[in-house]
Amino acid sequence: MTTPRPPFPPFDEESARQKVQAAEDAWNTRDPERVALAYTEDSVWRNRDTFLAGRAEIVAFLRRKWERELDYALRKELWSYAGNRIAVRFQYESRDAGGQWWRSYGNELWEFDASGLMGRREAGIHDVRIEEAERRIFGARPEAERGLPIPFR
Repeated sequence: MTTPRPPFPPFDEESARQKVQAAEDAWNTRDPERVALAYTEDSVWRNRDTFLAGRAEIVAFLRRKWERELDYALRKELWSYAGNRIAVRFQYESRDAGGQWWRSYGNELWEFDASGLMGRREAGIHDVRIEEAERRIFGARPEAERGLPIPFR
């Protein structure tokens, strides 16, 4: 059985912002099983050049992702919303096994079912090599920074 995930569509600005923050918080746990519970059993994804279908594939993908993207920390920002859809922009930082740091910039399109679960996620992501001294995302977002925009660059 799937547990409903409020807030439910149709979204207004406040409920869309809540959904975005909930997603950011979940992804920052780096817990694939927890993250996957926000998606429908038959959710479909496009993540860069990878296409996934269903929670089992999502969990396997996230496990591989966080084995490769070490010290992952994410920020998401609401871009737009309408009905049962939300668009976000995001940035995350991680390092690879060799110690190289990366900042990844992206946009996501989300579509939700009536129970508040995401049935579709499309993400375009681009990676930029950064020096450790250039990092600005350290772990989960502190309470005082919630709702603040993420820098463009």
